Amino acid sequence: MNAQQNIFLIGLMGAGKTTVGKQLAQQLCRPFYDSDHVICERTGVSIPTIFELEGEDGFRRREENTIDHLSRLNGIILATGGGAPMREANRRCLSGRGTVIYLHARPPVLLERTRADKNRPLLQVADPLAKLQELYDLRDPVYRRTAAHIVEADNPSCTKTVQHILNLLHTHKAV
Repeated sequence: MNAQQNIFLIGLMGAGKTTVGKQLAQQLCRPFYDSDHVICERTGVSIPTIFELEGEDGFRRREENTIDHLSRLNGIILATGGGAPMREANRRCLSGRGTVIYLHARPPVLLERTRADKNRPLLQVADPLAKLQELYDLRDPVYRRTAAHIVEADNPSCTKTVQHILNLLHTHKAV
């Protein structure tokens, strides 16, 4: 792989894709994108507003277009939304245009990290832990099939997670 290989981070909400992605981009001197943030910038509204006005399917269509566009760039670090890999088109874009890393974290850890975040429409339910477990059960096998590498992200140290990814990428000559 060449020095400008894209690196795509996938995983459930709260796994640390944005935080890890920003630090990884800084370490590698690469541009960082978060597909959710790009969608918000393009529409001028929040994700909960998109969900309210267009439903999850409308949001997913926007997400698919955004991932197609961003994954065509060269040498970027991209944090995707948690549901992005559930669409075949997104999986093709990601696995065909870069190195996919699954940041794996267990639902109780994810809940602790997302508990106060009101910008997570899928967690605005009576039992957010049960919802996270349901999403985990559904998405984990897809993430595992999509990713070139799986990195445990339960560790509270983002710096250690980033260092682990850097070591992994250097070992596999993906940077």
